Amino acid sequence: MSDNVKLLLVEDNPMVLGLLKGALTPLARVTTANDSADAMLKAIDDPPDVLVSDYRMPGMDGRQLMEKLKSRPATAGTAVILLATKADIVENLGGLSYPVDDFVEKPFFLKDAVQRIKRTIDRLSLEKMAKNAQSDGVLRGSLLQMNVIDLVQSLEMGRKSCSLTFAKKGERCEMYFVEGQVTHAAYGDLVGDPAVFKVLRWTDGNFEMNFEGKSAKRTTELNTQGLLMEGLRLLDESNNAAGDGGDASSSSIVGNAKKEEEEDVLLDS
Repeated sequence: MSDNVKLLLVEDNPMVLGLLKGALTPLARVTTANDSADAMLKAIDDPPDVLVSDYRMPGMDGRQLMEKLKSRPATAGTAVILLATKADIVENLGGLSYPVDDFVEKPFFLKDAVQRIKRTIDRLSLEKMAKNAQSDGVLRGSLLQMNVIDLVQSLEMGRKSCSLTFAKKGERCEMYFVEGQVTHAAYGDLVGDPAVFKVLRWTDGNFEMNFEGKSAKRTTELNTQGLLMEGLRLLDESNNAAGDGGDASSSSIVGNAKKEEEEDVLLDS
């Protein structure tokens, strides 16, 4: 998805800027700036899809930068994520004139910050893909572009209502969403929560998203976040029990998460 979302990263601490850029570059087309003045010039020249900015910076702070971008027609639709301390979020960023899509609370672990930012990137990427959907209104893609977990999280964040179908080597899973919540899922003989858990391990295959797709069935018990959390727990549990002989795709998902934890670093500018 790194080719369809433009991200402007603004941070006055060179070390934090470099680490965030390195972690976000595989996820988006990243442009960097070390202050708000430089960021404004770059945003005017090439409007970003999402602004990720430190709040406290010399001169124009992140809030002022956001307000200037939001006041310009060309950049009014830019999604905004601010990096700020808990005190600043509560005391200085509570009554903003323009909504912020998300906050990353400082100090933060690099892995946690990237995960939060990635949720917004995935949502924007999905919205762009939907605009380019074929004339039948069905969005088609590969799980190599967006995996199952990213797709489900993006639909939840965007509060979308649709059907989402996955297919791989003769296997098929259907999920139905109402305002971002999975209401029904079917995978062969499995329905509801177990059907969702079964498909979360997929790392390849194809998907189809139909925003006209509906189902009156209500088979899931957990909400979308609960399904994802429990599904990942089951994957981890299955991988630990199976050891080296476990499923390769689930091992990859859980193994990558553990590797990220080992390489994580606490940042505070």
